Amino acid sequence: MNVKATAADGSAARKGDQAERSRHRWIALSVLALAQFLVVLDASIVNIALPEVGAQLGMDTVALAWVITAYVLPFGGLLLLGGRLADRYGHRRLFLIGVFGFSGASLLAGLSVSSGMLLGARAAQGASAALLAPAALALVTQLFPVAADRTKALSIWAGVAGIGSAAGVLLGGVLTAAIGWQAVFFVNVPVGALVLVLIPMLITRDQIGTPSRLDYPGAAAVTGALVAMVGALSAVEQVGFIHPITIGLGATAIILAIAFVLIERRSPNPLVPLSVFRTRNLAAGNLAMLFIGAAMVALFFALSVYMQAVLRYDALTTGLTQLPLAGALVIVAGVTPGIVGRFGVKGTLMGSLVVLAGGLVWLAASPSDADFVRSILGPSVLIGVGLGAAFVTATQLAVDGVDDAEAGLAGGLINTSQQIGGALGLAILASVATARTAALEAVGMASADALTAGFSWLFLGSAGFAVLGAIAALRARRAR
Repeated sequence: MNVKATAADGSAARKGDQAERSRHRWIALSVLALAQFLVVLDASIVNIALPEVGAQLGMDTVALAWVITAYVLPFGGLLLLGGRLADRYGHRRLFLIGVFGFSGASLLAGLSVSSGMLLGARAAQGASAALLAPAALALVTQLFPVAADRTKALSIWAGVAGIGSAAGVLLGGVLTAAIGWQAVFFVNVPVGALVLVLIPMLITRDQIGTPSRLDYPGAAAVTGALVAMVGALSAVEQVGFIHPITIGLGATAIILAIAFVLIERRSPNPLVPLSVFRTRNLAAGNLAMLFIGAAMVALFFALSVYMQAVLRYDALTTGLTQLPLAGALVIVAGVTPGIVGRFGVKGTLMGSLVVLAGGLVWLAASPSDADFVRSILGPSVLIGVGLGAAFVTATQLAVDGVDDAEAGLAGGLINTSQQIGGALGLAILASVATARTAALEAVGMASADALTAGFSWLFLGSAGFAVLGAIAALRARRAR
């Protein structure tokens, strides 16, 4: 009897330990997702505060555009290097360094008394985010090695990222109106401090990569290429496609990209082994995320401007109108694991992108005097449904089959795809919308109607990107 009792006690103790470890994993995921939320949020929360920033710091429209660009350039350009550094020196270590740098830079941004100080702080935020984001996703994949649990974890991850994108306008409006523009930066500081305290308690060990020489020439080439590419796409929005700055940055990006490929083919320890793109699911997931980012960033930009410039909503009301979209995104992201179990990752991704395209086409039909409930609520919910499932499944494909030694690289790749896609989509579709509006105003159409027609083309273009994402998903292997 004693032997049986001892065995039973041992079994109960093991189950208790497993339950405790599982609980720690999910709590750790929540903290990691909170940090990712800040990174995504910071790309959009500043938009509403820009007029007040310009008034207090004496920045004109061109200078204010650099408040966004100064964050996006180092973030998009350094993601691959950040992912590789995390693989080499430890995902937990690089994550904590990134959170510390991001929080400190946010504090400096909020304390800024000049445009130069603010732009420098924004660049530091972007560089820190490039360390934080790929390391965080790598930690998530390591915390949940079992496929079913990983799908649930990535659903939460994608839901939080989607909320960050949709909530930026709302939180920016509330904080700016209630406290001032500095609050959109100060809010990151206590949250970052909480993450820095909790993660070392929840993730006690770090996986350090095999000591090897980092591919510095490759790192310099790909970072320069990505920075030049994002810079060229940002320049399109400000000076157009044929301006010397745009052409020069575009040519630089192409030359450096070619140099990077040549370096990686000859390097004994490449920054990005080109063979990784032979993994069909990784390649399909990243290509799909490129188009998802292109559709999403252009959508949120246009939706915010349309509601304020055409429908005459104030900043807070504009933010509140994003709640149905964000709510649908979160709910669908939560149930996506069940959908994946039934239809597979590939089928779910393709279906979700078709739903997203349908919502965008519906939104494109909204008139200049649209009623929110009749014209915008329905497509917003449909868009949220499509984005929620698409984020989860594209991310899952992009990390499918990647071992722990390259988890940081996979995290850097999927974040880079989203950032480059967002910059590409916004540059192309904003130019199309602006040209359409200008052409209609030139023939005497009322400003509100011309703006609406321009945004209609933008929404249709975003739907086209969603369809291209669905086509890209065709390359993925069928896997549940």
